[in-house]
Amino acid sequence: MTGAVKRTAKKVFEFSDNAGLLMVVGNYGSGKTEVAVNLALGLAGRGIATTIADLDIVNPYFRCREARQLMEEHGIRVVAPPPAMAWADLPIVVPEIKEMLHPAPGAASLFDVGGEDTGARLLSTLVEPLDGAPYELWQVLNARRPFTSTVAGCLKLKDDIENASRLRVTGLVGNTHLMAETTPEVILEGWQLVSQVARETGLPVKFITAMDDLADDEQLQEVKAPILRLQRYMLPPWTRPEDTPAGSQAEARAKPIGRP
Repeated sequence: MTGAVKRTAKKVFEFSDNAGLLMVVGNYGSGKTEVAVNLALGLAGRGIATTIADLDIVNPYFRCREARQLMEEHGIRVVAPPPAMAWADLPIVVPEIKEMLHPAPGAASLFDVGGEDTGARLLSTLVEPLDGAPYELWQVLNARRPFTSTVAGCLKLKDDIENASRLRVTGLVGNTHLMAETTPEVILEGWQLVSQVARETGLPVKFITAMDDLADDEQLQEVKAPILRLQRYMLPPWTRPEDTPAGSQAEARAKPIGRP
């Protein structure tokens, strides 16, 4: 931080008491799992019965199952492969997932879906059981990733995900970051990109994200979308202290092991 005067951000993302079925998709490195975990914890914090399913079959390092202990401590039901298969890269779909397609009134079902169109293809197997029920499918965009740094790249990814999943994207999430090197300027860069994509597609920007220590920066006042304040829970194994168990990473910082 540079010593800029802070004030409350103009808009704060508000969790709906009728969240229903929400699927979070994005490309490798978009940060969609961090978004999904924060959403689940936010919903549970409102007293909403929340279930999250880990459908990330591509990225072995950032999966919501790594925060399982933390989420379960907050009353969140986590649907994921059993521990013996927790690091498997096969599309393992447990039976509980179909139950999640039709959440009870006032409950929330979240799907953390990874791997661009490759991972989204797994959703296509749920179209028939979904049977036309309402859903939200939010695409997470990170302007600092190679394939989503331009509007054209974001649109191509959206088309690829929709074709693979046989579902339509219903909203956009701006999650531009450089991990520990993120600045308000980086966040604003992401806001500009996601707002352009919104204009091209007619889709709403559901929110942009900012880590808690940046969310109140005055530069973010120009953002015309709600802001979801993020806590950092997901870290790859090589950046965690060896005595830091997965699921209790909130205090850990992104410093590679073995480096000063």
